Amino acid sequence: MSILDRFRLDGRRLFITGGSRGLGREMALAIADAGADVVLAGRDADSLGKTADDIRALGRTAVTIQGDIGAPAECETICRQVVEEHGPIDILINNVGGRRIDIPTQEMPLEEWQSIIDLNLTSTFLCTKMIGGSMVERGSGGRVINIASISGIVCNRDIGGRSYETSKAAVIQFTRAVASDWTAAGVTVNAICPGGFMTEPNVIWAEKNPGIIGTFKDQIPAGDFGQPEDLGPLAVYLASDASRYMTGAALVIDGGYTLW
Repeated sequence: MSILDRFRLDGRRLFITGGSRGLGREMALAIADAGADVVLAGRDADSLGKTADDIRALGRTAVTIQGDIGAPAECETICRQVVEEHGPIDILINNVGGRRIDIPTQEMPLEEWQSIIDLNLTSTFLCTKMIGGSMVERGSGGRVINIASISGIVCNRDIGGRSYETSKAAVIQFTRAVASDWTAAGVTVNAICPGGFMTEPNVIWAEKNPGIIGTFKDQIPAGDFGQPEDLGPLAVYLASDASRYMTGAALVIDGGYTLW
């Protein structure tokens, strides 16, 4: 067997939240290219359709579910639909998330705080509980990949909305705790902690806050931001048999930003 065979995902099925754009799209395409079929959930029908078409062009099947994973009740409904109609799911990527707000802590309304906690953390909990839980119940193993952030390890400078840092730190610890629970069932649970990537929201943020973005870029040893496609190979690794012995890890991919 070639070492590359351990990265193949033929016959497996991925469910990814926020999978139609940015980092989610690139991870979905990479995992499809490695052989897996894909179920995509997202809010925008047009981008869902385009990503699904691109997956089908790779020779894989793609199913789209339009909905808001950041709304807990809707997230539960989507997860139930996935388990009942599109299973079995072998790989779960909890990708949906974001900062969305720039409000100082002393001015933060509770509802704004809770909305980001639900978007980043509650969605991860619910999908892990329902989709990952189905893997445990099935008894044939599986892969859960949570997209956290370096902001769960360090604090972003000159940006409000500390609900983001808090929720992403919680995602990292949730990953570790669930990994310890599910190892015996053969389900690995790992987190990816991206640094600065030029996704669509960050491009918009850069246009509005060029000074902050410029300072951020200057502090990256690699000299530039990551591109969404840089995340695909890492997602394939964590989804595949190549990562069999890795669980509870939080893997940083940030061009060295957190080194300084």
